Amino acid sequence: MEKEELKKEFKVLNLAIEKLSLYYGVFLVCWGIILSLVSGSSSATSYIPSFLGFPLIIFSYLAIKFSSKKKLFMHIVVIFILIIFLGGLDFVRTLISGYAFKNIWADTSKIMMLLTGFYFLIQCVRSFIFARKNKE
Repeated sequence: MEKEELKKEFKVLNLAIEKLSLYYGVFLVCWGIILSLVSGSSSATSYIPSFLGFPLIIFSYLAIKFSSKKKLFMHIVVIFILIIFLGGLDFVRTLISGYAFKNIWADTSKIMMLLTGFYFLIQCVRSFIFARKNKE
């Protein structure tokens, strides 16, 4: 029974963390494209979620495909998730300076990055703790 428990994989929403990060990357890419089209923005900054989502897709896929290097690829994923979270924190700056929601699309995107990045960062930390505790 104990060995069976050790083989269990950390899951969030019934998905392995590397698969969830792949879906999160796809979400970010779609978010950036859709938000840019809906807002009519011609600025490259509206695609920042998409730019950050592509590396998540690539490294999450590599973690799934090459399970022997999963640890390396997932650490790279966490670096990008930290960047996403920190990018979302820029909303706090606009809130403090009194310019919050002057650009509703940009601020909505920042809030999304802040909240989802924070949530995903927590899940990654939980996954690393789980892996450490279940190390063979």
